[in-house]
Amino acid sequence: MSKGNYYIPEPSNEPVLTYAPGTPEREELQKAVKLARKEERDIPMYIGGKEVRTGNKIKMSPPYDHKHVLGHFHEGDASHVEAAIKAALDAKEAWENLAWEQRASIFLKAADLLAGPYRAKINAATMLAQSKNAYQAEIDAACEFIDFLRFNAAFMQEIYMDQPESSPGIWNRLEYRPLEGFVFAITPFNFTAIAGNLPASAALMGNTVVWKPNYSQVYSAQVIMEVFKEAGLPDGVINMIYVDGPVAGDVVFNHPDFAGLHFTGSTAVFKHLWKTIGQNIDKYRSYPRVVGETGGKDFVIAHKSADPLEVAAGLIRGAFEFQGQKCSAASRAYIPSNLWEAVKKQMAADLKEISMGSPEDFSNFVNAVIDKKSFDKIAGYIDRAKSDADVEVLFGGHYDDSVGYFIEPTVLLAKDPKYITMCEEIFGPVLTIYVYDPEQYEETLTLVDQTSPYALTGAVFSKDRYAIELATKKLRNAAGNFYINDKPTGAVVGQQPFGGARGSGTNDKAGAGINLLRWVSARTIKETLVPPKSYRYPFLDQE
Repeated sequence: MSKGNYYIPEPSNEPVLTYAPGTPEREELQKAVKLARKEERDIPMYIGGKEVRTGNKIKMSPPYDHKHVLGHFHEGDASHVEAAIKAALDAKEAWENLAWEQRASIFLKAADLLAGPYRAKINAATMLAQSKNAYQAEIDAACEFIDFLRFNAAFMQEIYMDQPESSPGIWNRLEYRPLEGFVFAITPFNFTAIAGNLPASAALMGNTVVWKPNYSQVYSAQVIMEVFKEAGLPDGVINMIYVDGPVAGDVVFNHPDFAGLHFTGSTAVFKHLWKTIGQNIDKYRSYPRVVGETGGKDFVIAHKSADPLEVAAGLIRGAFEFQGQKCSAASRAYIPSNLWEAVKKQMAADLKEISMGSPEDFSNFVNAVIDKKSFDKIAGYIDRAKSDADVEVLFGGHYDDSVGYFIEPTVLLAKDPKYITMCEEIFGPVLTIYVYDPEQYEETLTLVDQTSPYALTGAVFSKDRYAIELATKKLRNAAGNFYINDKPTGAVVGQQPFGGARGSGTNDKAGAGINLLRWVSARTIKETLVPPKSYRYPFLDQE
């Protein structure tokens, strides 16, 4: 495929705004947050380009101020799932036949809208709905989402340009068809960028989509739909519904035109969906594509040569940014005893300084966890730790849900490296540390590898290159994203494609062309330019 006039320049990552005092972006974002708090939104579903309101309203409140009402969204039922599937299938032919550069232009325009007039609005919505501070909202809802849209357009072009060799007299080509049917996207609460990317990446490749966002993220998801509509996305290409999971699944996974699942969420839910798809496999026109990024029990291991200040900074940022609700968040750490006192001292100083509260106060580093259910689950782990002999609550351990769902950054010190909080995903601001003998580094690497069923992210801190190489090799299957002398969070689109294996998902790497290949089905076309007119081959000729 020729680059020609339609060549998309190689994208660069969107610059992160600082929101430092006195900057124009800080003032604009503060105004956007204040405005959004005053307006109670009535959020419909979007099916076939129509706004659908059922009257079955569900309240939306900021996690850090759960008595405040941001508005309501309209919950649907099985009939709305059926209508969304029909709308997606009705839109499919026109959308998949649209020239690729026309599809790309829509999502490139969406990226520019997010970078400009919608930046403050989508960041404010993410702060309010998901309790993210200004910086966490910026790197997610603005920068990462913009990067997904721009890089995916470039990746799409690279895929289409990947064509086979042709022998003399033959023209071979690959046609990258969208899947035959509709794609179902299920998105999480924790990243607005993921919520937008899962339906958009499949749609970019010519598919039509039924999108079910997490109920806690509907407020910012609606802004995503605003952006897509203003960018010119045709009706029915992405249909957004708010329907209880089992109700939606019962319709989607029994439909013969179900072609693919794009999922980010819990491991347990993903396994259940996979089993359901497998049980229904005879019902489908094609084998569905199943793409999922699920849980993590992400680790940090420090070698005896590491800088304790670097380790402490990596743990604080890795474990407690966005209240530990990143699937990549540092959740378990292995610190050699020769570094432990220095690491502990620095962490104590940092945690004493960190403030917790509303994201509307830009001085707060830590905000609220997402909802009551999550709050209770995390508090349960903390309460158990307070009564167990095998672990000590070293820092934090307090929580309060009277105003918002606030849980202090909590550090546990485990005597048993297989203590429950070293093994199970918590998805909150709880970090468990195990102190090991510095001379047992290799054995501890084996422990890291064998402790958790997950394999999403991990990090090693060391000044010793032999120790780094050893960790890199021994932990090759323990993390899909592996970091050297850095926290295990903060993957950047186009730089660190994201995803893990084992219990953490299918490792289809969002932020890379690998993921987009899952949403196409290639057709090989061979054209013989001058066909033979006889069946005979030269070897049949007589001497």
